[in-house]
Amino acid sequence: MKKMMSLVTVGLVALLAACGNSDDTATNTTENSTGNLLEEVQTAGKIVVGTEGTYAPFTFHDETGTLTGYDVEVMNEVAKRMGVEVEYLETQWDAMFEGLNSSRFDVIANQVGVNDERKETYDFSEPYTVSGAVVVVPEENTEISSFEDISGLKSAQSLTSNFAELAKEYDAELVGVEGLAQAIELIKAGRSDVTVNDKLAILDFMNQQPDAGIKIAAEASDISESAFMFRQGNEELVEEFNKHLADMKEDGTLTEISEKWFGEDVSQ
Repeated sequence: MKKMMSLVTVGLVALLAACGNSDDTATNTTENSTGNLLEEVQTAGKIVVGTEGTYAPFTFHDETGTLTGYDVEVMNEVAKRMGVEVEYLETQWDAMFEGLNSSRFDVIANQVGVNDERKETYDFSEPYTVSGAVVVVPEENTEISSFEDISGLKSAQSLTSNFAELAKEYDAELVGVEGLAQAIELIKAGRSDVTVNDKLAILDFMNQQPDAGIKIAAEASDISESAFMFRQGNEELVEEFNKHLADMKEDGTLTEISEKWFGEDVSQ
């Protein structure tokens, strides 16, 4: 009986020892982490990027199924200059921030707007996209050159959008539409005078349909900026991104990517 108890005791001790070694290994792994995300990315030779993959023309799949878009090309160029590969993890917008928080991603590339609320929780690179509200008119129109000029005119808008509110602020008469394509059709048909919308959306539309018969007549002074977003505490990685973005602006690469997708430089 004593011999049996002794065997049980030895087995229990061995089991506890094994568990202890497992814990030590996990602790050592944590301790061996550099705490420097840039170094970890460089060592791994790979950076993990969160993106939607369904948001054209910024991040989407083309007819061959390849992930592409403005944000994807900018991210790929930064990674190329860093000397690392890119692994994209696609997720819905609402889950993307949590993915960054839980370290599933090293960075998000998805037209994330820079604002004070987000800056309290996250770090951002220098912006690689600048946009704002614009007034769109038929290309032959020469009477509208400012937001003030849309007072009393019919503006085709998605009625729940921020752009509808902006058109109302300038005393335009709203004509409800379901989206940008319908707004453009109403303008071309003479059933609406203008539409107020995001500059990038308009440039993309005009790039896709160069014979659409519209033009941008006025731009708002207030602009929005989009940038790569990181967890706080990874200043070295943010600085690395900023260095390459600055080089891309200086050597014209960022302008080239912008013009490919929008017909003009939207990076500054």
